[in-house]
Amino acid sequence: MNIYSDSFHSVIKYLKDTEFNIQNLLIMTGDFNIQNSLWDLLFNHHSSISDSFHLSLSYPINQVPTRYSNNANDSNSVINLMFLCYDSSELNTHSIHPEWRLTSDHAPLTSTIPIVKEYIASCKRTITKNSKEEDKFIKKVITSFSKLDILNILDISKLEKVISDFANIVDHTWMKYSKLVNITKHSKSW
Repeated sequence: MNIYSDSFHSVIKYLKDTEFNIQNLLIMTGDFNIQNSLWDLLFNHHSSISDSFHLSLSYPINQVPTRYSNNANDSNSVINLMFLCYDSSELNTHSIHPEWRLTSDHAPLTSTIPIVKEYIASCKRTITKNSKEEDKFIKKVITSFSKLDILNILDISKLEKVISDFANIVDHTWMKYSKLVNITKHSKSW
C-alpha cells in the first residue's frame, strides 16, 4: 500500500481511528510526513503518530535523507518510510535512491521482492469418468487392497507398512489405467 499523509497526519489518524485491517499487507510505504528519532538520527523527538500498524519498520541499507529541502535554511529529513510484514525473512530491508529523484524533493525507495521459480504443469494424468479404465482402476484397487495383510497390525511400523503398500498399489494402478493429457484453458479442474 502506498500512502501520502499530509502535514496534519490525516491518513495515519484515519488508519488508526478506523482500525484499518492490514493483516495481509506485505508493504506499506510512502510519504508519512513524520519526523522521528527512530528513523532519523538527526531528529531528537519521538512521535506517537508513528506506530506501525502491526508492521515492522524497514531500515534502509543506506542511511540517507528521503526528502531534500529546496530551502538552504531547512535541513534534509527522513519522512518517506517503508513498513514490512513482521517475521518476513524475504522482505527485511530497502534502499533509498537520492540520485533517482531528478527534480523531485523526495528520493524513491525500493525493496527487492524475491520471486520463486515455480513449475507449472502443462499436462496431467487422468481417467475419464464412467469409462472402462475407471472401472478397471477401481476393481484393481479393491482387489489389491483385499489381499493386504491387515489382521496383524499390532504396532505403528506394521500400520505404516500397510499404508505404504496401499499407496503403492494406488500409484501403480493409477499409472496403468490413466492417460497423460495436455492442460489447456478448456480443461476441467478435476
